[in-house]
Amino acid sequence: MTRMRRLWANLFGGWFQLSRRFPATLLDEMAAAIAAGERRHLGEIRFAVESRLAPLAVLDGLDATARARQVFAQLRVWDTEHNSGVLFYLLMAEHRIEIVADRGIAAKVTPGEWHVLCARMRERYAAGQWREGSLDGIAAAHALLERHFPGDGKANLDELPDRPVLL
Repeated sequence: MTRMRRLWANLFGGWFQLSRRFPATLLDEMAAAIAAGERRHLGEIRFAVESRLAPLAVLDGLDATARARQVFAQLRVWDTEHNSGVLFYLLMAEHRIEIVADRGIAAKVTPGEWHVLCARMRERYAAGQWREGSLDGIAAAHALLERHFPGDGKANLDELPDRPVLL
C-alpha cells in the first residue's frame, strides 16, 4: 500500500468501526478465552486493536509492523518471567494483523506458523466474522503455545492482563 493510500485509509477509515466490531461483550469473551488458554501453557497473550494511525505518523513512515512493536513495548508484553509474551495487533484502517512474540516464544514458534494464523483471522474478518476471527485466532495461538511452550503442570502465574485493549 502506498503512503498516500495509507494516509487516506488512516484519515477516513477505522475509527467508526472499532466499538461496533469489538463491543464490550466480545472483549469479555476474548478475555475469558485468553485466560482459559493461558492455564495450559507458559505463554502470555495480549490483544490490541487500533482504529487508525495519526496522519503525521503515517507521513513519517510508521507502518503496522513498527506500530505493533511500539505497542508491544507500551503494554510491556516483554515483561514476563519466561520472555513468553505474544501480542496480537490489529490496525483496522489498513486491515492489518501483526503478531509480535517475545524472544522466548520466537525461539520456538516460527514466523510461518504466525503467518498462517494471521491469514485465517484475516479471512474471517474479511467475511465480517469479527467474533469468530478473534476467538479462532486466540485458540490457534493457544494451540501453538501449548505445543511449543507447554505448562509445567503447576498453576501458571498470570503476568499480563487478559482483556483486549482498544487504542
